Amino acid sequence: MITGPSVILGLKVAVALVTLILIASAIALVVNKPRLHGILNTLMTVLTLAAVVIFEVIIRFMGVDVKEHMNDDAKAALRVHLCFVIPLTPFLIWMLISGWKRRIKMHLAVSVIFLTLWIGMFITGMFFLPHYDQRPAKAAQSVEQK
Repeated sequence: MITGPSVILGLKVAVALVTLILIASAIALVVNKPRLHGILNTLMTVLTLAAVVIFEVIIRFMGVDVKEHMNDDAKAALRVHLCFVIPLTPFLIWMLISGWKRRIKMHLAVSVIFLTLWIGMFITGMFFLPHYDQRPAKAAQSVEQK
């Protein structure tokens, strides 16, 4: 059975892997490989959008509550995390299109906003969202018995 903590853990793994692709993409620019940069950015976008769709299917259609295992502090951290995540997707698509169209100045300008959002999403998601049950033992047991 899919649980909130397992969904959060799966997303953390996905974010870590996609972040490695983002770093590789930046390295490709440093070593003057713009075509590789574009390929890696396209891969990163596809994987990120796939993760978003899978996440939405899990919480909307399968009914998994990703907040059920969180205490109040973690729920507050989730709200801050969403302030980075929600605007990230349109900027990700904007980055991809501006890169494909070779609009370098726009691509660079949007990349600053995108990287700010990505770093915020990474920090809040990796370090502040729990992938374990934070509820007191009695509350956790009563939910598991249902």
